[in-house]
Amino acid sequence: MTKVKILGAGSIGNHLSNAARAKGWDITLCDIDPAALERTRNDIYPSRYGKFDDAINLCLNDEAPKGGFDYIFIGTPPDSHIKLALEAVKEKPKAILVEKPMATPDLKGCQELYKACEKEGIKCFVGYDHAVAHSTDKFADLAKNLKDIKTLDVFFREHWQGIFNAHPWLNGPADTYLGYWQRGGGALGEHSHAVHLWLYIASVVGAGRVKEVTASLEYIQDGEAEFDRLALLNVKTESGLIGSIVQDVVTKPTQKSMRLQGVDKALEWQCVPSPYQDIVRQIGEQSSEEIFEKKRPDDFITELNHIENILENGSSSPISIEMGLDAMMVIAAAHLSSQEGQKVLIDYTKGYVPEALSLAGSKNTTAKAA
Repeated sequence: MTKVKILGAGSIGNHLSNAARAKGWDITLCDIDPAALERTRNDIYPSRYGKFDDAINLCLNDEAPKGGFDYIFIGTPPDSHIKLALEAVKEKPKAILVEKPMATPDLKGCQELYKACEKEGIKCFVGYDHAVAHSTDKFADLAKNLKDIKTLDVFFREHWQGIFNAHPWLNGPADTYLGYWQRGGGALGEHSHAVHLWLYIASVVGAGRVKEVTASLEYIQDGEAEFDRLALLNVKTESGLIGSIVQDVVTKPTQKSMRLQGVDKALEWQCVPSPYQDIVRQIGEQSSEEIFEKKRPDDFITELNHIENILENGSSSPISIEMGLDAMMVIAAAHLSSQEGQKVLIDYTKGYVPEALSLAGSKNTTAKAA
């Protein structure tokens, strides 16, 4: 039986536990806080899935077994991801899944983790589940045949009250990493599905990686909390494809959408909150629409099926560590661009480090965001 250790008993940890149990896997769910484990047993899991699954082994991190796991999933706050992932590498699982965003905007430890996984031959994935949805597969297939692409735009605009509804023990952003952009919170970190989807579709159409980022972020000071509630990015790839990425934590109703514009035809993708479903549209002389019905747990089951398939067939993955770290480079570049009021260039030859970012027209690479 496949054995999985999940670190973090919050919302994502419960989602991943339920998805893994749906596949019949053996689960050990860990947290540093006994109260989090109690919430899982008595509140979160039963309220979402009907009742707690007693086959899930709950334990504190310090009491969790070491080694012998096929997979290790990390569903903790972003500022703990790299440290826990490096520790997970030492246990030599077949694969590690890290929740998004993969790290903090200072990029601390990103290159170290990349090299560690490479050295040990461990597949590492990042939890951008929208990128492996059946609807996104369809969009990507259609995108490959779209001619003379003009632009790509992705919006993830969603008020974060839904997050706090799923975490009723939190009073607001200041109680969690969400209220601190330096910890990987704020709109740019929390809703970075948009950044990631932009990068993925750009790669699908052969546009290369993002090399230029110009961004404007609205930072909010709320007591001790400091976060970006709106992030507007203009990006350009190595081949010259341009487009926009917009993420915020204030929009109601939610807008999660993607549009790829060709010479005489466009593709649109939309994630609709109610009823929960994805929609893919072809817009042109002959327009069409395909609806992908699903429930929230399906997102995570599909993600785990994807990981399992990748390990079996060895193919590339849109949620690979490389794609997750490329997203971190764009996030870091966007913070730097907004704070310095300049375009930021990304030089991937230098690795996943702050020194890979530079202000356009400047030889200095001092990154305020780092």
